[in-house]
Amino acid sequence: MQLLPTSLIYFREVAQTGSITEAAEILHVSPSAISRQMSKLEASAGAPLFLRHPRGMLPTEAGRLLLAHARRSELEGESLLQELRDTESRRTSVIKVASAEGLAHCRVPAAIATMVASYSDVVFNLVVVPSAEATRQVIEGKADIAAVFALGPQRDVTVEFSLPAPALAAVTRDHRLAVRDSVSLQELCEERLALPGRGITQRELFDIAVQREGLSPEIVLETDQVGPILAFARSGAGVALMSRFTVPAREDTGLVFVPVDNTVFLQREGQIQTMAGRRKSALVTAFASALADELLAE
Repeated sequence: MQLLPTSLIYFREVAQTGSITEAAEILHVSPSAISRQMSKLEASAGAPLFLRHPRGMLPTEAGRLLLAHARRSELEGESLLQELRDTESRRTSVIKVASAEGLAHCRVPAAIATMVASYSDVVFNLVVVPSAEATRQVIEGKADIAAVFALGPQRDVTVEFSLPAPALAAVTRDHRLAVRDSVSLQELCEERLALPGRGITQRELFDIAVQREGLSPEIVLETDQVGPILAFARSGAGVALMSRFTVPAREDTGLVFVPVDNTVFLQREGQIQTMAGRRKSALVTAFASALADELLAE
């Protein structure tokens, strides 16, 4: 059952494909029918919704706003229909989660465990992707909620919760830095380092900081996976750069985590994001709360 008006269905498909002809093929209608609906929408909006280019139709700023509205409306309609079905048949609800690797390693699974222990009618679909992709999936409605690392406020999402995610140097208990209250970037660069891969926000900040200070770090391991970085730190072969969110709360990891004293890392936050303006189900709200509790846990 489709709750979106026909004009918005046509508009959404044109915006996504960039072509009236392709949209017509997908929707099994004539191109002229779609063209008429686009003309009516633009007349109602009082502004052009598309820029016509040889490579296709691109949404204008007004078009992007309408597309965001159409996506929200479609998702809220689907959510309402699902809730009505669930109320009638007590069916299981699915929460789609997109998470950065660092948060998916332990904090997101811990929040999921809390939820499934409390609710018998919920299951989770978790995808692990870079933070920017997780945010994009929330904006496009492919995920109900995202757990990401971000550098300040983000457009087109609601930040349900955020917490600073400063950089930590992970070392064994017998390492010379283990007794320190903090470590400078210069001292860190005197060690053999395991770092997140390029494209991860913490690595981007590290690269900016060492360039500013003219430092030459000895990087012996780069990876976009948390497991190898933790294993490297535990081996005692060097120092791993990470966030406290990447390790389990309330568990002894066998490591000491020493804050890196450099203001550039203060920009980074752990964030819980949902689509801006979208009505959240009670279960998504409960999961956001459970995830916030996990981020707060030491």
